[in-house]
Amino acid sequence: MGLLQSVKSLSMSFICTLVFVFAFYTTYCFQIDEVANINDMDEYIELLYEDIPDKVRGSALILQLARNPDNLEELLLNVKHLLNSRYSLDEDLDNQTLKKEYEKTFKKYQGLVVKQEQLLRVALYLLLNLAEDTRTELKMRNKNIVHMLVKALDRENFELLILVVSFLKKLSIFMENKNDMLMKMLFECPDERVDLELISFCINLAANKRNVQLICEGNGLKMLMKRALKFKDPLLMKMIRNISQHDGPTKTLFIDYVGDLAAQISNDEEEEFVIECLGTLANLTLPDLDWELVLKEYKMVPYLKDKLKPGSAEDDLVLEVVIMIGTVSMDDSCAALLAKSGIIPALIELLNVFLEAPAYLIDLMHDKNAEIRKVCDNTLDIIAEYDEEWAKKIQSEKFRWHNSQWLEMVESRQMDENEQYLYGDDRIEPYIHEGDILERPDLYYNADGLIAHDGAVSPDFFSDYHLQNGDLVGQHPFSGR
Repeated sequence: MGLLQSVKSLSMSFICTLVFVFAFYTTYCFQIDEVANINDMDEYIELLYEDIPDKVRGSALILQLARNPDNLEELLLNVKHLLNSRYSLDEDLDNQTLKKEYEKTFKKYQGLVVKQEQLLRVALYLLLNLAEDTRTELKMRNKNIVHMLVKALDRENFELLILVVSFLKKLSIFMENKNDMLMKMLFECPDERVDLELISFCINLAANKRNVQLICEGNGLKMLMKRALKFKDPLLMKMIRNISQHDGPTKTLFIDYVGDLAAQISNDEEEEFVIECLGTLANLTLPDLDWELVLKEYKMVPYLKDKLKPGSAEDDLVLEVVIMIGTVSMDDSCAALLAKSGIIPALIELLNVFLEAPAYLIDLMHDKNAEIRKVCDNTLDIIAEYDEEWAKKIQSEKFRWHNSQWLEMVESRQMDENEQYLYGDDRIEPYIHEGDILERPDLYYNADGLIAHDGAVSPDFFSDYHLQNGDLVGQHPFSGR
């Protein structure tokens, strides 16, 4: 069986050669007086690669040896070895031939590239001059000239690159062309991560609402999401996050990608990437979005609750988690779901760890932005429900803030000389301008008139009051006058 396998493994060309020369051997073998020797097998096989007479001689000598069964095994081993050696030699020769052919073809290709770039330079110079006319330039844009120019930036010819950049600079006067350039460079970047300079510029551009509208035209947002999710690029996702912050039609486009973004919220992903995905989701304050379904479908509640544990995550991630909880809590069903999960006590515990957080929220109660004040008030109310100590501080601060508005208004009044002595010979300054008037409880009113000198007054007394034209208005016996 081993002999038969060896015979089958012989090269087909060698077998065909043996068959071919066998016919000649039957005619010429009697003319060969040479006696074959098994030790000369190398020489006999080499003869098979020569001209016909040598082929006949070599095959005749090999066949002489093959007549003796004792020579067959050694004969086959020698033939196989020599055939392999010959094949390796032929392969080396073929490789050398191919290499020479490649070098020849490559030089020809380089020559064609040089000619092509010369032609491109002439054509682009012509188009650049024609683009001086605005209508012609618009036609070029409609023919996708920006895409062609951006693609030409891959060339290595310095003079051609100078011309291409000059052309792009001229076209960049128009915002639409500028965004096309950036999008082409983003989408066609060969590397997994976009160049830092380019993506940094795009992140800043995405902070402008008009830019975002142009970027999202057509399949812009779809292409950005596809690339960001494929390569897990945190900077590209940061750009998408900036896009998501703008109200209007562009924010609505994100509904199609809520599932893709929520699927990234896990411990398996890179933390920087998860932060940007969470930030993007937190920006989606859309009334038609079923946040309860999203939280349940992607099992986000356990993840959010886990990250609220002190020391379980970096501060940046914890902040995004808190903002995300605030966004989904706008949905009543989600708020109930989070309350049942025990997230609210976890939030309070987190605030206790960061002792300055409630104080910071108290400062934001006085922010000029009405929405910020509203959020802070609601947050402080929740804190007050779960922490008695902070409840007293918050109530006191609200009380002081409520009265300080009235005091500032009074102090800002420009009183003439007669008004200064409105209450007799004593000047009003000792009551208004010296010391803290909040430390003068004898000046406060209650249902019976002035409050006693011991200052026994609760901040709840003023909880339902507000200022109107400088007067304190509310459910008070004196308010009806």
